[in-house]
Amino acid sequence: MGKFFDHLPGNLIPWVMEQKLFWVATAPLAEDGHVNVSPKGYEDTMHVMIETEDGKTVDSQNITEDSPVNFKKAKSIAVWYEDLTGSGAETIAHANEHGNGRITILFSAFEGPPNIVRLFGTAKAYEFGTPEYEEFLPLEKRQPSSRSVIWIDVHKVGTSCGFAIPFYAYRGPRNKHRMISVEKEQEDYDHYASCLADLDSEKPATVPELPREKGLKNYWRFTNPKSIDGVPAVQFAYESPKPLGDWRSRGVSYPIPDDESIPPKGHNVMVGRGLVADVGKILAGFGAGALVTSFLYKWAPAAFY
Repeated sequence: MGKFFDHLPGNLIPWVMEQKLFWVATAPLAEDGHVNVSPKGYEDTMHVMIETEDGKTVDSQNITEDSPVNFKKAKSIAVWYEDLTGSGAETIAHANEHGNGRITILFSAFEGPPNIVRLFGTAKAYEFGTPEYEEFLPLEKRQPSSRSVIWIDVHKVGTSCGFAIPFYAYRGPRNKHRMISVEKEQEDYDHYASCLADLDSEKPATVPELPREKGLKNYWRFTNPKSIDGVPAVQFAYESPKPLGDWRSRGVSYPIPDDESIPPKGHNVMVGRGLVADVGKILAGFGAGALVTSFLYKWAPAAFY
């Protein structure tokens, strides 16, 4: 039986923080607009704003052994996640559409006890280069390709059983997205640096535009300006004079390609249908074995001699 709350209960916060994958659902206000669902999965992108028993608010990513949280007496009414660049920008568009902002975040257990948690809320998108974005993600904290912060004020939380969700084993993050993102951002930064007369200048010179196919900002400009329904999406990030990450000087690289091989079909482990089915298989196997033994005992001597 599902339960509903007007906040995210403290006992669910650690579970939410451990999930490797979550889904984001939004839609435009237009009746004929498309409902969008996006999977998100990079580690350290989801942040739960935890209200502690002493009235403080703590970001879940900032919890340390020296600053533990009593989750039994904690709760949350807000979360945010670091929005990484993709071919679409539906969430940004719907979050910033006037009078909209409706959003649902879904978490589902793929190991351990079954569980589904939905966060219903109102979203706001803060693009790269805005003061709000920099408050959440200063340069040293943002991940490659980070284009916005999606903030969600949560007004309802729903839990449900998740009994029909299959088991899946987590292998690890994909590197392909980061490899491409680091390359694109480095193109932006190298061009920015080469066009400055003095890198120490408080007011950098105007940087000529890169060729259309170069740089992450151009990707935002030409690929992410609108949703598929024509709602404005990324509007400010590509105009920001602030440079993107100089990942080369920071020693960041992802040289190992992803293992995209698909295991053979026979590799899958078949899960039985419960104790009764397993006992039935055992009895059937035992009966077949007894029948074969009886046959061999009766006919084998004649066959061998």
